[in-house]
Amino acid sequence: MGSVQRAMRLLESVAAHGHGATAKQLARETGLALPTAYHLLRTLVHEGYLRREKGLFFLGEATERLNSSGAQQKRRSTVADTLAHWRDSIGVPVYYAMYRDGEIDVLCVADSPEAPAVEEWADFRETGHAHAIGQCLLSQLDEDSRRDHLARYPVQAITPYTVRDSDALLRRLARMRRMQAVVERQEYAPGTVCAAVPITVGATAATMAISLPARQADRLLPAAHRLQREIGRHLGSLTLSISI
Repeated sequence: MGSVQRAMRLLESVAAHGHGATAKQLARETGLALPTAYHLLRTLVHEGYLRREKGLFFLGEATERLNSSGAQQKRRSTVADTLAHWRDSIGVPVYYAMYRDGEIDVLCVADSPEAPAVEEWADFRETGHAHAIGQCLLSQLDEDSRRDHLARYPVQAITPYTVRDSDALLRRLARMRRMQAVVERQEYAPGTVCAAVPITVGATAATMAISLPARQADRLLPAAHRLQREIGRHLGSLTLSISI
């Protein structure tokens, strides 16, 4: 434990010197004996947490990766907290998803025992044609990208309400207006209705969505419109965070 604490003090000291620092300077600032400082500095360089150039020590790639990972975790936490707030205030489970590298990626879900999420009984990535999240993301792509996705994940009927073929789905997507909420009723899961709101994150397609039991279908559109208003009010502060 003592060695770890001394190493952390050295890292903190190096971080305070944007233009690098010598071993003697770091030993003096951390109150370490010079041989001890040299030993720990060599170990930190070997592990990639520091780098040495012309007798000066700088933060290394491993430390930068830790910083990046910490920042990413903070962004994820911001999104999760925001979705949880909307879950509680609107009274519905809230989902956040993006279309990345040709795949539908559900990144965060905020639900509760009172507002449970839809059970993913069929892989969301493979059934984008059937659920509001997938349809909303596909609606934001150009036609070539849509056809490429459907060539890899063909349309298949998974409930009696699912769209029957890719041509019908493409026609539906083409009719959707920009920033229009996408509604799906029991196409993915019998007894469940969903709505998804498109979000612009640079050039990336993204969406936030909600779901409800079909017996509460009358709540779906009012809840989706409320979510859309909330997103509009907070999108500026969330823009960096939702690129998780």
